[in-house]
Amino acid sequence: MKKTIIILCAIYIAFGIHNQFFNHNHTNDQIVNAIYLAEGGDQATYLYGIRSVSYDTPAEARRICYNTVRNNRERYADYGDKIFKTYLEFLASRYCPLGADNDPRGLNKNWLKNVKYFLKKNKWEE
Repeated sequence: MKKTIIILCAIYIAFGIHNQFFNHNHTNDQIVNAIYLAEGGDQATYLYGIRSVSYDTPAEARRICYNTVRNNRERYADYGDKIFKTYLEFLASRYCPLGADNDPRGLNKNWLKNVKYFLKKNKWEE
């Protein structure tokens, strides 16, 4: 029995099956906080990286980001999990797509890594 459990755990880890579930442990607030930091925090030109929608206050920018995170959880459950291993990968593809017109220097490629960094740094990642 112990041998079977060990083998199943090894397969689980080796094939990355755990990645499907790993990023679901973050709350929307944790992800929004990590996005805020990854986008430059108080020093950001565009708070939370919000460029496509105008906002007047930091609270409004946060609400827009929060709504995006929340709504994309639903999209991920509907179809994104068939394309992406994790919710955060799916969110990155929507929040800061590679090759976007507003990313001439190609910095969007760092977004997912940076968000994960802040989730881990703040112990929001298990």
